[in-house]
Amino acid sequence: MKRIVSAQEAVSHIHDGATVMIAGFLNAPETLIDALVDSKVKDLTIISNDTCYENQGIGKLIAKRQVKKVITCHIGTNPETQRQMLAGELEVQIVPMGTLVEQVRAGGSGLGGFLTPTGVGTIAAEGKQVIEVNGKTYLLELPLRADVALIQASIADRSGNLFHRKTTRNWSPTMAMAADLVIAQTNEIVDLGDLEPDIVHTPGIFIDYLVQKERSEAHVG
Repeated sequence: MKRIVSAQEAVSHIHDGATVMIAGFLNAPETLIDALVDSKVKDLTIISNDTCYENQGIGKLIAKRQVKKVITCHIGTNPETQRQMLAGELEVQIVPMGTLVEQVRAGGSGLGGFLTPTGVGTIAAEGKQVIEVNGKTYLLELPLRADVALIQASIADRSGNLFHRKTTRNWSPTMAMAADLVIAQTNEIVDLGDLEPDIVHTPGIFIDYLVQKERSEAHVG
């Protein structure tokens, strides 16, 4: 059985300076993020697909200045992220999406890194080791891990096995493998046996805490 806890109790395990992976694609586990905003924890490094919008998802953490660095693929929908970056108030590392997800997958799989041709000859290659294999040039990309991952699911059973519908699947199974502590926000929690094994996308072995999504939250997945 996994511990089913409040969002406040779950995020109490996140401390100043922590590295936090947050799943989603222009959406996020809002119940967990709202609790993280209320906790006033600061100096976070966030690894995510995007920084969402100014007043939504990860954007709330940016607006409250709780983030010192973000490693992401996209900041185009959040003017506040752009403003803080240009003012030198927030470190932003932009990574091609395929590269970022593979870095997270490598971190969760215990790999030392991987080779990709993406970014060769561009600004993305700065500071990275360049390797030639059979006459082709690659960049060595290193794995990424986090202290905590905040992921989302549509249905969870009491062992933490997760079914992801629609956008709740974006990044969640991959990030669940790459963090020391994994907190899953879910729409619904069911008894053991109610979730068919064939539809489990994230096995419960990766999950530490389950949090029920707040009813007032906009429905996603």
